[in-house]
Amino acid sequence: MTDDAALRDGAGATPSPTQSIRVAASGDIHCSRSRESQILESLAKVSNEADLLLLAGDLTTQGEPEEAEALAEVCAALGVPVVAVLGNHDWHAGRADEVIRVLSEAGVTMLDRSSCIHESAIGEIGIVGAKGFIGGFAGSHLPDFGEPPLREVYAETSRHVDAIDRGLRDVANCPVRIVLMHYSPCLETLEGEREGIITFLGCDRMAAPILEHSPDLVLHGHAHNGRLRGTIGEVPVFNVSAPVMRRGFWTFEFSGAEAVAPIH
Repeated sequence: MTDDAALRDGAGATPSPTQSIRVAASGDIHCSRSRESQILESLAKVSNEADLLLLAGDLTTQGEPEEAEALAEVCAALGVPVVAVLGNHDWHAGRADEVIRVLSEAGVTMLDRSSCIHESAIGEIGIVGAKGFIGGFAGSHLPDFGEPPLREVYAETSRHVDAIDRGLRDVANCPVRIVLMHYSPCLETLEGEREGIITFLGCDRMAAPILEHSPDLVLHGHAHNGRLRGTIGEVPVFNVSAPVMRRGFWTFEFSGAEAVAPIH
């Protein structure tokens, strides 16, 4: 893969090299009623540039159902299917179940340590979705030791690791497989963040199933001051947090001929 390559996916029994599908991705849009028109404007071109939109968490500002309703109206106006995971902001008000319900009823496919298969002109796109969690990276791992609350943090991350593994097994036969997260499984996309908060931005334990199953693409958000691109082994990882992209969304193209990397 090169930086200039287009991210392409294949599907169908024998997809034509000329067939393709474009996937748009964004994260950390922090929707609220006051930001609804701004977010709609930033995503307005999705229907012209992509066939599917993936949202990598922090969909709302405080996790209030009213904010989810505003985002539901935005998504309904876009004219493309939307798949999303929650972020930490979406849990803040303790009403995550209601946020999921509001968006699901509006037609958004909400993934919560689960997976879905999107049918496209070139075949099936398997999407594995998990919020992910904290835990750190080499030299800064939170241990499975000590007080029960600390060990519960470790256990929660383990549940996400297991869910990513299970999801990738479930979509193993899809020609294209994407992992959609909020927290980062990759230290490389956190470069630029303050060293003292790295442990709270993700965990490389979540990279293990990605290394094992080698999906075509990993997307995450959360790190507003990180960098766009990284890798886990040979798997491309993109931090699609809106503040990092400095645009409404990033687009990836998959074709029947080859796979991998963003077009813009």
